[in-house]
Amino acid sequence: MSCCKGPGYATPMEATKGPREQVVYLPLIYADGHAPDYVGTVDVDPASPTYSQVIHRLPMPYKGDELHHSGWNACSSCHGDGSRQRSLLVLPALGSGRVYGVDVATDPRAPRIAKIVQPEDIQEKTGLTYLHSSHCLGSGEIMISAMGDLEGQGKGGFVLLDEDFQVKGQWSETTTEYGYDFWYQPRHNVMVSSQWGAPCSFSKGFNPADVPTAYGDTLTFWDWQQRRVTQTVKLGPDGLIPLELRFLHDPAQAHGYVGAALSSNVIHFTKGEADRWETHVAIRQEWTEVEGWVLPKMPPLITDILISLDDRFLYFSNWLRGDICQYDITDPKHPRLAGRIFVGGSIRKGGPVKVLGGLPKDVPEAPEIPTVQGKQLLGGPQMLQLSLDGKRLYVTNSLFSPWDKQFYPEMEQKGGYLLQIDVDNLDGGLSINHSFMVDFGEEPDGPALAHEVRYPGGDCSSDIWL
Repeated sequence: MSCCKGPGYATPMEATKGPREQVVYLPLIYADGHAPDYVGTVDVDPASPTYSQVIHRLPMPYKGDELHHSGWNACSSCHGDGSRQRSLLVLPALGSGRVYGVDVATDPRAPRIAKIVQPEDIQEKTGLTYLHSSHCLGSGEIMISAMGDLEGQGKGGFVLLDEDFQVKGQWSETTTEYGYDFWYQPRHNVMVSSQWGAPCSFSKGFNPADVPTAYGDTLTFWDWQQRRVTQTVKLGPDGLIPLELRFLHDPAQAHGYVGAALSSNVIHFTKGEADRWETHVAIRQEWTEVEGWVLPKMPPLITDILISLDDRFLYFSNWLRGDICQYDITDPKHPRLAGRIFVGGSIRKGGPVKVLGGLPKDVPEAPEIPTVQGKQLLGGPQMLQLSLDGKRLYVTNSLFSPWDKQFYPEMEQKGGYLLQIDVDNLDGGLSINHSFMVDFGEEPDGPALAHEVRYPGGDCSSDIWL
């Protein structure tokens, strides 16, 4: 961290030289709601006697929160302000609509709750709930995306909290049909937001019949300064259910990507003529022809994407097919496959699903899924987090508890996992680190599901450079 400056790093390339992660934080969810969700702290220091273990558990005071994604009260967007400190992990609860501020600065190995925003406070001032992504702003405010109204109908909007976690209202008076993720880039005066669907539909599990009427396929581009919509891009069949959004980290670059979950394509967007944003399918994935599954074709189902801090590699997870892909994006419009690894999924040798066709060219047959420390890898790869130096990729396998129970019912009984993948960030390539595995099926209060990973000092999906 630069001397006498605020949180984070001055540039993305400076961040790549930051210290190695020692602990990580992640939300742990009970699918049946028998106990409160909690924040787990995991030791990831290979020299530590508690390496690859949960060293602290912070339960929330309420049941049924469905903790999901997380962010920070301050990040590299506030780097120029020496009065700011990255001290609170911001946890919007998808199920309850609460927001927790968890103090990770006082004792990074034993976080504690510092702030709670009750759902009634948010709903009264915004009419929004089903909260998802959070980002800190350069102003010190915290912005959280919302996906629905109080009846569970789709309604995309953005909740603003001040630095003391007081609800200020909506970021914009404009709302969209659906909501999910967002990313802003002030240097190009733009924010882009994506869409999942109507909470009343996706909260019950996934019904393909609902796709035309209850799920999104649109990117919304906003004027960052004026807080108004400037452009909507309907992606259509190529971009059904666009979820995670990532800009290149270099703030001068006007390139970004979104993973379209159901279509299972990666869509590239960039600024074209007259400051209009253009999109095209940068990575197209075929659906797998199968027998023994709920449908005759299985989408790979992209559920997370990441970009390394040096903007060289893009990573994404295929939750149903079971693989993590690494693409070289040196040419942002034309990604090139650099690595692939299977760490679970429904396409596996000896499994109940028979493959008839449609696997990638470099995967001639259903792969054999490895065990790690003698444990079978259940579910599929979902949330990803990359180390600052780009050499270690952490992966969990829970998407959203109703969908986990639908597609991988054994996860509710056996819990989730946290794996670490070794990354060749020079020539490309992925391999499992067999020395590291956290099995959340062995938690004290029963099997838990694991979602998004965060480091105390920030990472490539939380920090935005101005």
